[in-house]
Amino acid sequence: MPLIVVRQLTREYRMGAQVLRALDQVDLDVEQGEFVALLGSSGSGKSTLLTLLGLLDRPTAGTYHLAGLEVAGLDDLTLAHHRNQTIGFVFQSFNLLNGLRADENVALPLRYAGVPRPERLERARELLRRVGLGDRVGHLPTELSGGQCQRVALARALAVDPPLLCADEPTGNLDSRSGAEILDLFRELHAAGRTIVMVTHDASVAAAASRRVRLRDGRIAEDLPG
Repeated sequence: MPLIVVRQLTREYRMGAQVLRALDQVDLDVEQGEFVALLGSSGSGKSTLLTLLGLLDRPTAGTYHLAGLEVAGLDDLTLAHHRNQTIGFVFQSFNLLNGLRADENVALPLRYAGVPRPERLERARELLRRVGLGDRVGHLPTELSGGQCQRVALARALAVDPPLLCADEPTGNLDSRSGAEILDLFRELHAAGRTIVMVTHDASVAAAASRRVRLRDGRIAEDLPG
């Protein structure tokens, strides 16, 4: 069974008397272990789709099965639990807390999962070592470069070992060298069996994926292997 099964997924937004259909009856399956890039111009629906897949928003219509569970109708508390346990997020703007050290930022999902502090910090420091930041565990985000902040964000996304990694323009705020290093880490995760869904507007970034899905006007216009 695919990890992600989406049928007729639709998302509309009301703007006064007008209704904007950002996503229009999308059907999509993503197998376990796939690395999928969602491509498209601004307003194509790619970020809206990722937001729905990441359980950060609810669809207006349609169904979404994640790991066999229909998630669209879950209450907020149950939805938050599944989001914490099943999905890791990497954002363009990193979304780190400036008042917390790198290891404390990485440990946040484990804190929400009820893992004791010593255990979660040990796990966080191991993840930071895996992404090449073993010597930066005690640094604040303001003491790190953009590439290092994104590595911290990636380590945080992996904290609970989620089956799905959602990345929204993960190289968008990085220089070319740092961006290439982040993509190398994504390739390693994919090779190890992690499922990744990544939004990007950059075809060269999308080339790292094993599959490219292009959206246009809220619909899937193209679905190609990488």
